[in-house]
Amino acid sequence: MKTRNIIWMMLMMHSSILFAQVNQSQTGTIKGKVVDQVNKKPIEFASLHISNNTFQKQKYTDKDGKFEFNDLPLDTYQISISYTGFEKTTIKGLIINSTKKIAIRNVELSSKNLREVIISDKAEPLIDKDDPTQSSFKSTQKNATRSVNCIAGISRGVGSYAGNSVNIRGSRSEEIAYYIDGVSTVENNEQYQQVEENSFQVTSLNPLSTFSIDVDKASYANVRRYLNNNTLPPIDAVRVEELINYFDYQIAAKPSIHPFTIQSEVANAPWDANKKLVHITLKAPDIDLSKAPQNNLTFLIDVSGSMGSEDKLPLLKNCIKLLVKNLRPTDKVSIVVYAGAAGLVLEPTFGSNQSKIMAALEHLYAGGSTAGGEGIQLAYKIAKENFIINGNNRIILATDGDFNVGTSSVTGLTELIEEKRKTGIYLSVLGFGTGNINDQTMELLADKGNGNYNYIDGILEGKKVLVNELGGTLYTIANDVKIQIEFNPKYVKLYKLIGYENRMLASKDFNDDKKDAGELGAGHCVTAIYEIITDAPDTNTIDPLKYQNNKLSDIANANELMTIKVRYKKPKDSSSIKLELPIYNQSQELAKASKEMQFAVSVALFGLKLRQSKTVNTVSYKEILQLSKSAKGADDNGYRAEFIKLVETAELLAKN
Repeated sequence: MKTRNIIWMMLMMHSSILFAQVNQSQTGTIKGKVVDQVNKKPIEFASLHISNNTFQKQKYTDKDGKFEFNDLPLDTYQISISYTGFEKTTIKGLIINSTKKIAIRNVELSSKNLREVIISDKAEPLIDKDDPTQSSFKSTQKNATRSVNCIAGISRGVGSYAGNSVNIRGSRSEEIAYYIDGVSTVENNEQYQQVEENSFQVTSLNPLSTFSIDVDKASYANVRRYLNNNTLPPIDAVRVEELINYFDYQIAAKPSIHPFTIQSEVANAPWDANKKLVHITLKAPDIDLSKAPQNNLTFLIDVSGSMGSEDKLPLLKNCIKLLVKNLRPTDKVSIVVYAGAAGLVLEPTFGSNQSKIMAALEHLYAGGSTAGGEGIQLAYKIAKENFIINGNNRIILATDGDFNVGTSSVTGLTELIEEKRKTGIYLSVLGFGTGNINDQTMELLADKGNGNYNYIDGILEGKKVLVNELGGTLYTIANDVKIQIEFNPKYVKLYKLIGYENRMLASKDFNDDKKDAGELGAGHCVTAIYEIITDAPDTNTIDPLKYQNNKLSDIANANELMTIKVRYKKPKDSSSIKLELPIYNQSQELAKASKEMQFAVSVALFGLKLRQSKTVNTVSYKEILQLSKSAKGADDNGYRAEFIKLVETAELLAKN
């Protein structure tokens, strides 16, 4: 009996060994390496899709360009390999049998969208018959020609040229770069929305002033860029409210059920005895970033040809690196790029793997035309696939704002962004560079995406936006924030809101929860300044109304100058919450007002001066300087000191 059992056990063991051997032979491995066809360098993060009739799987190459698919059932496979800027390659007929594993060595990808650019002393355009938007230049001096390959998204080399004047025309006819002794400048094709300054309103006819908050700060950095280049900015590049809101204003935080504090102050206008200034500040508390919601960030990066200069893509990459260093291990980052086509260059990666994110950034180079619409659609797809419930799901679009290929109509883009924000995916915009900034489009996209718009003119501004003010940049604490002021006609005859021209709303919009408005981020500070006239006879130029009760109510006879009303929605809520508080008719000289109000007024005056507003005809740059210097106060980051220097620069330029 025992012998029989031993024999049985031996047979079972032998069968198990045979089964294991058979089972091991039922799978195989496909591995290999992906390299650039030209320089044979490995391509990291190339996308590989392996499939047969019933199976498919995706992977990305590692830093050495290597990949490996293990435990593949016996079958015939094909692999599709793609990477932005290169032609997609498909390898078919990969057979795994029971006797061998398959290794693919050095899969070579060839670059696409190559445009030959001829550099010469003199050049004339050559139009591509197959694609009129693609043009190059033919040299008129053979001994001065040299060709450069431009690859969409990926660089094969960098060269510099000095000497005589040469010019290069890329794929966009409106952009011409001039290279003189190694220094390049770009023809200015920047686009700004025309802004008509707010006018005085008669209180008895229009007692309500309604607007959406604006926490964008792009205009200030853009104005600074002009002044630092010794040029006064275009009038429409100056949005006064964005200059004012660039700075943080300290106010006394008060216990409240609302996610922000409101403070007001009234002072006499120093330039006109008949005018008063009303300073209103709405401030959200800072957020503890260690306890903030988990991030699902999808960077949508423009790598088109216009992004090649140092103040664009290279600066962009350095700024994003600052953000990456401050990510938490559980935060996720994806990178989508767009040029001649859109592509995913970094799959969703946790903040704990910073080296992988940094490596993906290092692989980005500029070249090709701009398919902004296609890129946005892909970015939303990636963001949706990695959506974090109760997290911060946000796309950060980084571009010079030139959308001119693909789904590029402003209407189409805004409709897409408005639809996607309903799903909880917001969009913010970072603008870069000089020459072809589409400021009005970038501002609009951020507005429709429940995000904010910042212009980055240097690494310090990148640090301000993506490090110092990260909470406000990423975390929204209140949606659709609207402010409505009701003026008391007994004390206010005329009023005017300084700035916010493209944020004005109809009175009825205040109570309409379907009407979109601005978002308030953690730590954000929103400041508005009204200019009011308390004594203005004959302001009503129409006959008295026969059927209206023009008698002032008892409340109107009280000592209230105006009432502030604010509506906002908590994140994810569809119904708004309203709060209101009165501002009393108590005024003081501006010199006795808080330093915060004094400094805000100096910034407002500066913006109006740059816009050549008639309001400040009697105010000099010298007076603005004196006011800003006396009110500088605490300035840990040096932003206010820098502002004072900008005023000095503008004064000198204006004199010339």
